[in-house]
Amino acid sequence: MVQARYKQLVDNLAADIHNGLLSPGTQLPTHRQLARQEKIALVTASRVYTELERMGLVSGETGRGTFVRETALPPGHGIDQLAPREGMIDLNFNSPALPRQTEMLRKALRQVAISGDINALLHYQPHAGRTHERAIIAHHLDARGLNVRADNIVIVSGAQQGLAATVMSRLQPGDVIAVDALTYSGFKVLAELHHLELVPIPINDDGPNLTALAQLCQQRRVKAVYSMPTLHNPLGWIMTQAQRQQLVAIARQHQLLIIEDAAYAFLADNPPPPLQTLAPERTFYVSGLSKSVATGLRIGFIAAPLADVPLLERTIRAIAWNTLALITAIACGWIEDGTVAQLETDKRQDAAIRQALAHKVFKGLHQASHPNGYFIWLYLPEEARADQVVMALSNANISVSTADPFSTSEHVPHAIRLALGSVCLERLQSALETVRQVIDEHSY
Repeated sequence: MVQARYKQLVDNLAADIHNGLLSPGTQLPTHRQLARQEKIALVTASRVYTELERMGLVSGETGRGTFVRETALPPGHGIDQLAPREGMIDLNFNSPALPRQTEMLRKALRQVAISGDINALLHYQPHAGRTHERAIIAHHLDARGLNVRADNIVIVSGAQQGLAATVMSRLQPGDVIAVDALTYSGFKVLAELHHLELVPIPINDDGPNLTALAQLCQQRRVKAVYSMPTLHNPLGWIMTQAQRQQLVAIARQHQLLIIEDAAYAFLADNPPPPLQTLAPERTFYVSGLSKSVATGLRIGFIAAPLADVPLLERTIRAIAWNTLALITAIACGWIEDGTVAQLETDKRQDAAIRQALAHKVFKGLHQASHPNGYFIWLYLPEEARADQVVMALSNANISVSTADPFSTSEHVPHAIRLALGSVCLERLQSALETVRQVIDEHSY
């Protein structure tokens, strides 16, 4: 009888939401109120709301209550779509590019065409990349504070594949990975695919709560920690030297692997040394050229402990055999002739201009970002609901993301993330002003 009553309540509330009788943003009765109204046990009322939340129909917010969600949003609030629909302004994904890069690519292709070893590009490559190209990347990483040899470098098809290769080579289904309570959405997808358990590290304004991480490692058998110490996505922080040393000390005490994601590290001016330099024996430093050069240039690299390179090579052999030889040749040529370094400098300046513009437009709102960042995190006013704001922006042909794809804890903040690097400055300003207008309209 209890089971039938529970299911009946879930079905009735779900029907009311789908039929519009309970509109998005409606606050539902508290668990105790629902229990009294329907003459059911408190635990049953809680179970009803848990089931509705699992169905994506409501969201429970600590200290505020349970609210009906905007069900017209696409799954993942747009984050799982490759690109917004035609005509939509993309503030969801970053694809920063400078106008002259098209001509640079033409020149690079001509240069490869007349190179002496072009025939080598027609054949299989070593799984970790050719030795001279690994040496070029190792030298490139010197500028980021890493001191690695070519033997430590594994070339992959973008940083995302670098993360995947690291996970597949060193972790097993069911392993527990500590991650920030708000973290890169792509790692969440990867963890789900490989059946890893992500446990959230509470966050402060300037980084992860490392005391909480230490306590977590005492309570759970944590296998690894995934970290973005230099320009965190989506919050933009840069961990201090002291924070990095504390994280490494925890990792050594509890025998954790460290997965260091440095996809946006090139935007930071003179950050502290990477975690890899503090703990080279346990750190997998993963980065690439997608953001610093072009998203279509799918080349990335892992700086790994020497003992783990054979495991990574075996994984790459299984999933891709080797990276695209032509793309790797172009990228390494641009590293050697200084093109990559110049593009990184220019994009830091470009990102700073865009960030300053966003900071001005959203003055008065609670923001989290880096002065050189290509994204900004906006905590919405108390009265605004993220799903309704995102839906209104979608109707205005602007694509943004809620906090859901980035959240690893039960508490999902009412916030949105805006990518600033995919549209021209003039169009960006207009789009940001529309975002501000929509937020203001939903804050009363």
